[in-house]
Order: sequence, then C-alpha cells, then structure tokens
Amino acid sequence: MKVLITATSLRAAYGGPAFSVSALADALGARDVEIGLWAADGSAAGAELLPSEARVRRMPGPLKDAVAGFAPDLIHDNGLWLAHNHRVAEMAAASGTPRIVSTRGMLEPWAIRHKGLKKQVAWRLYQRRDLQRAAVLHATAQPEAENLRAFGLGSRIVTIANGIDLPAIAARAAPSDRAARTALFLGRIYPVKGLPMLIEAWARVRPASWRLVIAGPDEAGHQRLVEDAVAVSGLGDVVSFVGPVSGEAKAAWLRDADLLVLPSHSESFGMAVAEALAHGTPVLTTTAAPWPALEDRRCGWRAAPNAEALAAALRHAFDCDAPTLAGMGAAGRAYVAETLGWDRIAAQFAALYAQLIRTRGAAVRAGEAAA
Repeated sequence: MKVLITATSLRAAYGGPAFSVSALADALGARDVEIGLWAADGSAAGAELLPSEARVRRMPGPLKDAVAGFAPDLIHDNGLWLAHNHRVAEMAAASGTPRIVSTRGMLEPWAIRHKGLKKQVAWRLYQRRDLQRAAVLHATAQPEAENLRAFGLGSRIVTIANGIDLPAIAARAAPSDRAARTALFLGRIYPVKGLPMLIEAWARVRPASWRLVIAGPDEAGHQRLVEDAVAVSGLGDVVSFVGPVSGEAKAAWLRDADLLVLPSHSESFGMAVAEALAHGTPVLTTTAAPWPALEDRRCGWRAAPNAEALAAALRHAFDCDAPTLAGMGAAGRAYVAETLGWDRIAAQFAALYAQLIRTRGAAVRAGEAAA
C-alpha cells in the first residue's frame, strides 16, 4: 500500500510533531509500507530528522505534484487550521482517497482559545466540514480522543500513542546529594508551554543546589517574556537558556538531567516526556499532559497547571535523594520499553491503513457492480 504522510514542517525547530511524524514514516518504511512524505514548508526534501537510510520517498514541491506523482492509496495529514490542511482535504475528497487526520492537540481547549477569533472563522468556513469528511481522526491519548468526541463530528476516532526510540545509555552514576542538580525544560518557548508559571513556581520554592536549564527554540518572541520573569524573580543565577538542541547535544541534556519539567497548559501527548523517560530521567508535568503513568508507574509527578500546585510538586521532587530519582528514571525507561516502541506503534498504523484501504476498495467495487 502507498501512504502519503503530510505535515506542516519536518524541521526540528517545529517541535514534537516534526519528530513524531518523521519517526513514524521511518518505522512504517521499515515495515515495507510505501511511504511518501510531504511538508508545507518544503522541509520534506531534506527531512533532517529522518535517517539517511530511511525507506521513505521525500516529496518536494507543491502538494498537487506530490499527490499526482505518488498516487497514494491513503493520505495521513497532521494538523489543522492551515491552508495546506484544507487543500489536502479537498484533494482527498475529489479523488475519493481515504484520509486520516492526526489533530496533534489542535482542538484541545487551550489551543482553541489561542487566536480564537481566527479559528472560529476557519471552523465555520471549512475546518468542521474537513474533519467530518475524514475517514478517521487520530488522537495520541485518551483525553484528546474524548475532546474530539465532544465536537460531535461523526468521524471515527482512533487513539494511538506516539512512539519513542529507546536509546542505548550507560548506567548513570548517581550524583552526591550535595552536588548541584539540573531540572531541564525541553521544548518550544511558547505560551502553551507554561514557562512563566514555572518561573513563578520556582521562585516560590527557591531550591538550594538546583538549577533550571531551558532548552528549545524561541517562538513568536516569547523568550523575552520568560527572561523578564526570570529577572524580576531574581533567578538569573540559576536559570539559563541554551537555545535549540538536537542530536547528541539533546541526548546529553536528557541523559544528564536529574529531572525534566514540562509545565504545559495543554499537551495532546508531550514528546519531551517520552524522550526523558527513555533516557532514564524522571518527569514532572501538569495534569494538562496525558501522562497518568508518571504516577501509576512511579516515574514522576503531575500537578494542576497553576503556580501553587506546580511549586508543591517541585518541592516533592527536590526533596528526593539521588538514588530515589535514579530509581524513578529507571522505572520510566522500563515503561517506555514496554509500551512505546516505534515498531509497535507503526504496526498499529499499518493495520489501520490497510483496513481503510480495503473498505474503500470494497465500496468502489460495490459501486461498479451497481452501475
């Protein structure tokens, strides 16, 4: 079967979807699914997050050329609201090609409120209709699926998690309880990620012997606001910004951190959580991220997305000694190995694709017979 995967961007700076879409394409190609990969910003041509040996056809140029040249049996689109998402829907409807839409958290309550007026207009003009015409809507976690059902779109909703590669890592040496420890934020510096709230919570706790490292690209100039919050709180000596990180540098930060903190107001999945756990690092995030396993598997903490609750959770984490944190990290790595390997996730998508293609083929044959 031939599947065209479409996305907004496959550049690392775009964040979690760029990583998960690239990794899914690679894993599907390894399962002998014929994959074409296209991105609205042209980044599929280079596809920096794909291994050079990936069995994926990179599709540069306009969308119409990618669709015509690849002739997919199914289209898997990622994201909402943008003009190219609407074009994908129109082309799929015109050709009768089944279309899956991964909503990527873009119908979560926080996301709907952000730039809400523009989204209300788009919803009425085309977005609702485009989603109703999709064969399947894909959510990465159960809370996202429940939010999708609340829209009453009538489309089938399937929940399949993002996968994660389990890196080979050496056993980490537990630091002395007196050694300086590192809490890491990894992700886009953008309002949804809750960094001003984290700075307020950190200022309430002011832990001794801990530093906060913020790693990721600035988006829409939001870093200046976070830097101002750091300055006003008098935390300039313990909070640092290291910019975007990727490859081995990113792995080193994840591997060496004592704690990952993701203070988001909304997450459909939270790739940084999975990446940290895969590297053996415990995680503190909010209840707006779909990670009850952090508490169920004793590999992290969750707090309500407000400064008071986040500060209380930080105190719990900071009170843990080094062996406790290391044990939580090991539990998280075991959980990822058990549930989130990319081969397992790709197998679920491949089965879904095959089912939709068979259904479409049966409908075509029935129509031809009736004619």
